[in-house]
Amino acid sequence: MHWALRIFCLLAGGAIFLGALGFARILHSSLPKLQGEIVAVRLAAPVTVERDASGVPTLTGRTRTDLAWALGYIHAQERFFQMDLLRRSAAGELSDLVGRAALERDRAVRVHRFRDRAGAVLTAMRPDERGVLEAYAAGVNKGLDELGAAPFEYFLLFSRPDGWKTEDTILIVHAMYLTLQDPDGVTERRRAGALEALGQPLADFLFPEGTAWDAALDGSSLPTPEMPRSTVKHAGLSAPSGESWTEPAVPGSNAFAVGGSASGRGAAIIANDMHLGLREPNTWFRARLILQESEGDTLDIAGVTLPGAPNIVAGSNGRVAWGFTNSYADTSDVVVLEPADGKQDWYLTPDGPKQLTRVEERLCAACPERETLIVEESIWGPVVGRDAKGRKLAYRWIAHDPVAVNLRGGLALERAASAREALDIAHHMGIPHQNMVAGDAQGNLGWTITSALPRRFGADGRTPTSWADGRAGWNGYLAPDEIPVIYNPPGARIWTANQRVVGGEALGKLGVGPYAHGARARQIRDDLFARTEFAEPDLLAIQLDDRGLLLQRWQGLLLQSLRERAQAPQYARLIPAVENWMGRAATESIGYRLVRDFRLELISTIYSHYLPATPLPETQPRRLPTNQADEPVWRLLRDRPPGLVPSGFENWDAVIGSALAKVAATLETEAGGRLEAFTWGLFNHAGITHPLAPALPGIVGMVIDPPDEPQPGDVYQPRVASPGFGASVRFVVAPGHESEGIYHMPTGQSGHPLSPYYNRGHDDWAKGRPAPFLPGEARWRLTFLPR
Repeated sequence: MHWALRIFCLLAGGAIFLGALGFARILHSSLPKLQGEIVAVRLAAPVTVERDASGVPTLTGRTRTDLAWALGYIHAQERFFQMDLLRRSAAGELSDLVGRAALERDRAVRVHRFRDRAGAVLTAMRPDERGVLEAYAAGVNKGLDELGAAPFEYFLLFSRPDGWKTEDTILIVHAMYLTLQDPDGVTERRRAGALEALGQPLADFLFPEGTAWDAALDGSSLPTPEMPRSTVKHAGLSAPSGESWTEPAVPGSNAFAVGGSASGRGAAIIANDMHLGLREPNTWFRARLILQESEGDTLDIAGVTLPGAPNIVAGSNGRVAWGFTNSYADTSDVVVLEPADGKQDWYLTPDGPKQLTRVEERLCAACPERETLIVEESIWGPVVGRDAKGRKLAYRWIAHDPVAVNLRGGLALERAASAREALDIAHHMGIPHQNMVAGDAQGNLGWTITSALPRRFGADGRTPTSWADGRAGWNGYLAPDEIPVIYNPPGARIWTANQRVVGGEALGKLGVGPYAHGARARQIRDDLFARTEFAEPDLLAIQLDDRGLLLQRWQGLLLQSLRERAQAPQYARLIPAVENWMGRAATESIGYRLVRDFRLELISTIYSHYLPATPLPETQPRRLPTNQADEPVWRLLRDRPPGLVPSGFENWDAVIGSALAKVAATLETEAGGRLEAFTWGLFNHAGITHPLAPALPGIVGMVIDPPDEPQPGDVYQPRVASPGFGASVRFVVAPGHESEGIYHMPTGQSGHPLSPYYNRGHDDWAKGRPAPFLPGEARWRLTFLPR
């Protein structure tokens, strides 16, 4: 037995050694090619790729299709696994690669059947657009084929990568729709649930469409809902005792600008930081494209690309700079399907009863047995659920339409010569609906919404509605000249931070979506008007502003509440930290974390006791049901109406006492009661990991992932940061002055841990140090030659 155990250990050790040796060889073989010459069939002229020390490429070519081919090659060699995950996530095909772990997500996504819709989009594309996509796909496949081994992730998954199809780039855009917009109408369904549970007055109060913090560009404000004095509607509808909800870290961005009169350069200056989930590698890939179409006619574009797509997403072309924030415009409606009498799976339409179409989708090719998902589709879209009366709900979403995706808008934007032209192009783009902020070298600047918007009639889209009688629905899309635009506003400043941007008739066209709370936008607006002249570092300072202005009044309430209970040692010891909270989301602040937790516990307690509990998977946290919850809860605690005390509490003091007790309990469970171990930075760390890191040994994750350092900032101020979420890119640039621009990006260019520039530049992002917008001196040169 002793010898058998020794032999087994030797064999196991040998197997581990050989496996590690094989993995090391694969890692080395899968490094991208950085230098030399490569012959390519599809090129019309040579293309050079010069990378700087951080791996940022400058691609120089004679045609846009040639540049697309070369960019595809580079994307594949640096980021193919990321591209693969994106296309699969949109198509509902992740389980084909990773198995049952992704099956639940695939079920939710496959109802949209984006793989089929991508084919329809491609068929409808113009020949010039399709030519660029085909060239890009060919470059991707060439780059993938010329790796010495498949990216290391496939070795770990015991799999092989599939080639890139032209329609996969369409799926990349669909993936962003799934990230940036409601994929299932949850906002409208939540409003309907609140109306049913609470009645109109209390629902309007708890779910306001705006607050006093709003910072619309046009200066508009929305009416403040009246606070009902009492209600019986919510009696008995309390969530489970002790249940807590989380503050949403919603995908969004900051994009703001100053015009030439305030820039000190004569040109506008654009600042953009896009907030997304953070992974290793990063969402974006930096690039500079130089297009030399004819003698003396050169287009020079620098900015960020999205691996899987052939264009610059945001950046500057020397004449115009542009950036984006998620608009949260209402681009979808939940349609109540009225059942046809006596006919199962039939529903009423303006043209008479129709039967739901049933489509079988096969899931999880990597599972021992594939699963069949039945997707039901109506003329308005797929069935996504049922209402309280058991009626099926269909989802009319613009992402399902061919107009939702195109390449021509992005390619035209690369060539825009003025801010006005860029804003006009925005209305013809096919991307998830963004606030576009654009400025030009002459100092002009403006804002608008990208992409097609629905033309509604008969209903405003706030709650699920029946379209059966033809009195409500969509009648095509708004004409480009109907979409709101703000150009060269008084004050020469523009700010967007996912908030409601306009009011009145313009808001009616955009619809009321789940806009972000206005605190972040207001802080940016006030920073912009705090001085008369700006340079690039001044706008970076706004991006890095971590002051917690929204929490100031909550700090006062917490301090007052603690002093009133100072006879209790567990509360008295908190007073100095709250008094000296610094007023910022600083990593070393204890008081900031206490104030933040206190506010969140109050909001969570009040909403969870008003609203009925919603069953959720154990792994899914309960998010606050509205981004505007801060204001209603503050008004309740300020006015303390006896008739609205949540069920289970004697009075409002008891509500506050419950929140304090939960904060004290959190201090015990998360820091062992030690205040010095309860700093904001110990909670708010970078949290950036590779998608496969949870399945890898800890030491491997330490090598692959960037340092998990404390991060200043939070979700309420310009410097947005939470674990695994935050600024996926920051840049500040004035068109024509790109050499003075600033750029930050977490992680780095390469997805390969042996790359000489792996995670290069991450520390600049983490520390907020200015780094150049343009690539530096070339370190490696790769030339593609036509055959």
